[in-house]
Amino acid sequence: MSDLRFGFRLTGSDGDARRGVMTTPHGSVETPAFMPVGTQGAVKGLTHRDLDAVGAELLLCNTYHLYLRPGDDLIARRGGLHRFTGWRKPILTDSGGYQVFSLSARRTITEEGARFMSHLDGSAHLLTPEKASDIQAQLGSDVAMVLDECLAHPATEDAARDSMRRTLRWARRGRLRSLQTQAGDAAEVAVINPGQAQFGIVQGGVFADLRRESAQETVAIGFDGYAVGGLSVGEPAEMMYAMVAVTTPHLPRDRPRYLMGAGTPEDLVESVARGIDLFDCVLPTRNARNGQLFTSEGRINIKNARYAEDDRPPDSACGCYTCRTCSRAYLRHLFMAGEMNAASLNTLHNLHFYLDTLSRIRDAIAFGRFESFRLQFHQRVSPT
Repeated sequence: MSDLRFGFRLTGSDGDARRGVMTTPHGSVETPAFMPVGTQGAVKGLTHRDLDAVGAELLLCNTYHLYLRPGDDLIARRGGLHRFTGWRKPILTDSGGYQVFSLSARRTITEEGARFMSHLDGSAHLLTPEKASDIQAQLGSDVAMVLDECLAHPATEDAARDSMRRTLRWARRGRLRSLQTQAGDAAEVAVINPGQAQFGIVQGGVFADLRRESAQETVAIGFDGYAVGGLSVGEPAEMMYAMVAVTTPHLPRDRPRYLMGAGTPEDLVESVARGIDLFDCVLPTRNARNGQLFTSEGRINIKNARYAEDDRPPDSACGCYTCRTCSRAYLRHLFMAGEMNAASLNTLHNLHFYLDTLSRIRDAIAFGRFESFRLQFHQRVSPT
């Protein structure tokens, strides 16, 4: 771990699109940036060497899953998540809130926190704002997320208001616990990364007034960065973009802004246009395992019979290892044969496409050409 502390500085803008650098104890990240999702401390199908090769600078790991298996205490005894996994670059850990949300049949939300049954063995657990902070302190991530409540879409305005205000109360508790822990006032918690930052999460469903209230109150608590949560849960894309647009003007310009879980290529471009700096999504990796590739000319499903004798690379404009060495015909053969290499090669390409798209966005912002990039991107890539 270096001597770097957490920080963020803007290096350029073009309209509401921003370019910046986020510094952490384990290195710097150029933004806008996409985080590959490493649920269990690894991106499915890839090694860390592969992630380095495609230019990943920041990895997202899953607090809920790592808490249940192998356990944050064990990881703390191993020196923290970076040492345990061998990933030396920055790590962001989510709070577990989304996973608890997805276990709606197995959990109960109260003011205290979320009671849930483990999907592994049925054991009972209580995840409180304080517990989520403690787990992430022991994991030693560079960015820890505060516990929030995520509602499914659709939800009534009253339900969204109640949930948003509970998230605010949880945020105050989680922030206090994090500050106490980092100050050494919680002897029972191993502080693996003294430079760990904590992000607050804005909620409010698809209601603009609630989003503004949540943003203003979350900023008043005082976090190192801010996330827009509770979107990409079933609402139309245009509604998601509208909620991002009403939220970001109320977030500090000198702190990073993270849109949680939203991640089609179109989402990246449109959300950067509305002031977002960080993204994560399982889409590029999950879809790769199902045979869908993202390319500069749109999506292709490699399992389709039309590719059985197609000698072209998946994307002639792509320089990734997969496109340099594999034909569509070969990738289809691997997928249809159930070879593990199919998932690895497809995932390598999809992540390269996402990370390269963000690199191109950063360049476009730097040269004041973001709007022309945005238009050309949709013309080439977006589904018709």
